[in-house]
Amino acid sequence: MPRCLTLLAVVALAFNTAMAAAPIEAPPEPKGMKTIFNGKDLAGWDGDPRLWSVKNGTIHGETTAKTKANGNTFIIWKGGRTKDFELRLSFRCNATNNSGIQYRSKHIKNKVRNKWVVRGYQHEIRNELKLPSVSGFIYDEGGLTGGRGRTCLVGEKAIWGAKGKKVTATLIDQAGWKKLFKLDKFNDVVIIAKGTHIQHYMNNRLILDFQDDPKRALLDGILAFQLHAGRPMFVEFKNVRIRDIK
Repeated sequence: MPRCLTLLAVVALAFNTAMAAAPIEAPPEPKGMKTIFNGKDLAGWDGDPRLWSVKNGTIHGETTAKTKANGNTFIIWKGGRTKDFELRLSFRCNATNNSGIQYRSKHIKNKVRNKWVVRGYQHEIRNELKLPSVSGFIYDEGGLTGGRGRTCLVGEKAIWGAKGKKVTATLIDQAGWKKLFKLDKFNDVVIIAKGTHIQHYMNNRLILDFQDDPKRALLDGILAFQLHAGRPMFVEFKNVRIRDIK
């Protein structure tokens, strides 16, 4: 390859890397968002009453040494579904365990440990600062999309094809995450899903952009929040609102 072309390729690579690292903001909140938690009671939601309650205007889920979850358990929104949608909310949790936001998921009722088992796409929730085990990655809860586990990580712009996942850009790095995420405080989430394209935003910044394989993708299902079995933990959700994307 001629030296001039090699130099141009290096410059182009540096330019593309810089562009990928530039923060991408969430779109402004559109009109028509529907509030689906009234801040007073759990009307429209169904979960284990031992574990879920309303506290200080939040959906509060908590396990203790005495009050344990019998396997991973969820509180399920009964007022609609998640097909092509935009979801906005704020959450906080402690660091003893993890939680999640299930969308396009399925309520599993047979051969399960409790009445509120949900499987499908999960927006992971953690109170952590070290990548990759942080809030926002897509987890295949219950293996409903083929047992892919951590399907797309925070910071990845990726496509899942016939040969697996291909990462095409980096959206945020470790230093950027430490500045972005608020330990022990409420963080804002936006999830936008259109067809096989999914985007996760944290505190107004794009942190994950995923194009799923049409043969594996979940295109419709329910919304739910998770309490993880194991060590005692709490998680809280507030300002929960959603809209269908036509």
